[in-house]
Amino acid sequence: MSKAKYLWPDDYMADPSAHVFEGKLYIYPSHDWESGIPEDDDGSHFDMRDYHVFSMDEVGGPVTDHGMVLSTETIPWAGRQLWDSDVACKGGKYYMYFSLKDKNDVFHLGVATADSPAGPFVAQGDPMRGSYSIDPCVFEENGEYYIYFGGIWGGQLQRYRGNKAIAVEAFPADNEPALCAKVARLGGDMLQFAEEPRDLVILDEHGKPLTQGDTKRRFFEASWMHKYNGKYYFSYSTGDTHLLCYAMGDNPYGPFTYKGVILNPVVGWTTHHSIVEFRGKWYLFHHDSVPSGGRTWLRSMKVAELTYNPDGTIVTVG
Repeated sequence: MSKAKYLWPDDYMADPSAHVFEGKLYIYPSHDWESGIPEDDDGSHFDMRDYHVFSMDEVGGPVTDHGMVLSTETIPWAGRQLWDSDVACKGGKYYMYFSLKDKNDVFHLGVATADSPAGPFVAQGDPMRGSYSIDPCVFEENGEYYIYFGGIWGGQLQRYRGNKAIAVEAFPADNEPALCAKVARLGGDMLQFAEEPRDLVILDEHGKPLTQGDTKRRFFEASWMHKYNGKYYFSYSTGDTHLLCYAMGDNPYGPFTYKGVILNPVVGWTTHHSIVEFRGKWYLFHHDSVPSGGRTWLRSMKVAELTYNPDGTIVTVG
């Protein structure tokens, strides 16, 4: 695949989380629509309210929309803004982890379950205990499942320190270590954290944590984890500088060392993605706002082939 391909031109879908289940590629995006809410830096205009599931037998082939599988109307604790999600499979059951504000306008992570990767999903009655912020991603290795999450600005990560809410949200100074994504092992039932979330630290080339002022490299949102040739790759968005970056480490907790840019800025404010291997090739799923005329709140899913250099670094997608 020499250039990125749009996946679903009939509607606006973003933040695609792709996985191989039952021999097919399944994609779990958020669902953009014309909310009518003015755009701001907290993402108030991203007032999504349901999820669809998509699948395809091969990259470049027909895409199937399995329809709406979860909505705010069926989530007991729902307030508004059903943001990014991810799905994991354990023991033949499928678990959807999603970002949603409660009735007090505070983001938490929720879990919904299904017997099929195509859904429908049924939400638990309450959010995950101790959860906060946005953008969950789940990574499995040797029967253990790890959840990664977090996002600053509208994602509310700046409202917490040490997994506790603080009285007034605050960012570190530009020369101080940046706010980190979080990682925690999931419990055996897949419904709760098995431990207190830890900081996922990203180091620079000198072994020092990236600083908050290093806006072209520091974490903003959109966690994703994958493994290639024995190395762990944590990829993420830099948000207001519009880059998709990655760092490499030796275990799922890190620390990770910054390595470079996966995707240069796209049309539209946000960059959110997933990376998956399918039939011997690697693919980057992402989105942009070209089909909507550049409106940042109406995004469309894309896929491009991803390649690696001999040293394991990723070749930047144009």
